[in-house]
Amino acid sequence: MTEPAAPHAASFDIAENSAAGAGGRLFQPVGAWILAQASDLDIQLARLDPATTPGLRIDGGRLTQLDTAGAWLLVRLARRLEVQHGKVEFVNFDPSHATLLERVAEVEPEVEPLNAARPNGLTTFLARIGAATIGVGTQARDLVGFLGLAMITLGRSLKQPHRFRLTALVSQIEKTGLDAMPIVGLLTFLIGVVLAYQGAETLRGFGAEIYTVNLLGVSILRELGILITAIIVAGRSGSAFTAQIGTMKVNQEVDAMQTMGLDPVEVLVLPRMLALIVTLPLLTFFANIMGLLGGGVICMVLLDISPDQYMRQLANTTDISHFWVGMIKAPFFAVIIALVGCFEGLRVSGSAESVGRLTTQSVVEAIFLVIIADAAFSILFQLMGI
Repeated sequence: MTEPAAPHAASFDIAENSAAGAGGRLFQPVGAWILAQASDLDIQLARLDPATTPGLRIDGGRLTQLDTAGAWLLVRLARRLEVQHGKVEFVNFDPSHATLLERVAEVEPEVEPLNAARPNGLTTFLARIGAATIGVGTQARDLVGFLGLAMITLGRSLKQPHRFRLTALVSQIEKTGLDAMPIVGLLTFLIGVVLAYQGAETLRGFGAEIYTVNLLGVSILRELGILITAIIVAGRSGSAFTAQIGTMKVNQEVDAMQTMGLDPVEVLVLPRMLALIVTLPLLTFFANIMGLLGGGVICMVLLDISPDQYMRQLANTTDISHFWVGMIKAPFFAVIIALVGCFEGLRVSGSAESVGRLTTQSVVEAIFLVIIADAAFSILFQLMGI
């Protein structure tokens, strides 16, 4: 018979347990299983061989004290034993001790069986590809649904013009258009410089430097002007949409808006989408001018082409259809950028980490979809003979 433990001593006994059947054992924690005794108890429990304790039950009838550290030791012991012998029962515990054990068990992870089959590398790789594919499909479905919701809200606003928020629209036009002109102008000017320089160096070998003007006109007006502008706007304005709306989600401003009877799509999404539809074509026109200006500077410096000759060559060799091909893309790219930015902002889950992650994701998605749309337009115009 074991003597009663001292008030602050802790140990355990393992006895035969007839209730557990043949070979069953009863694990009895004794005394105060508290933080002060945890280190010594941990060493003793580490010496316990699970293979010699089949059918074990943990009996708390002889416990005098139990805190979180002691409960964790008991739950961890049960997890170890369950790997080889199945479910371990806790019996005869004081109700307060039993409650504490339940709370600790909720956060203590399950122990993986030693003989559990591990998937091979190929299976894991294929599973990740499948999960990513499902994720992309779900994201595309949700984005198309969000587009439909925005179009329905736009139709409702057109039927009820008093719901339209003109002040928000003008503010967004200023932020996405006027404030973006310096960076768009600088980058497209430099793109024109680089394109003209590389084209002139290549065509000089064929004695066809004058065709550098043709190269500039077609490439900038048809493709580079709108594409570079859309990428800049996606990185600048699209990310701002996600960060602004995401921060409102974190601060529960969107929830408050809904409580007040306001539609977040009408208040937050429509002004931004319509602003980009207005400003992106204008920025594209400005980018085309700056790109042709940068190319013209290089043509004057390297090729001794006068401004008058440059303008005549550009007008004679560049059809107006190239200009309209680039401009037609702008409203579609604007819708893509605005919808992705607002959609990701509304998906923020309530943490600063979520805002940063989804802001990055919105920029990547917007640029990817813009390039996909540009490729689709190129194929369409090629089939139409434009």
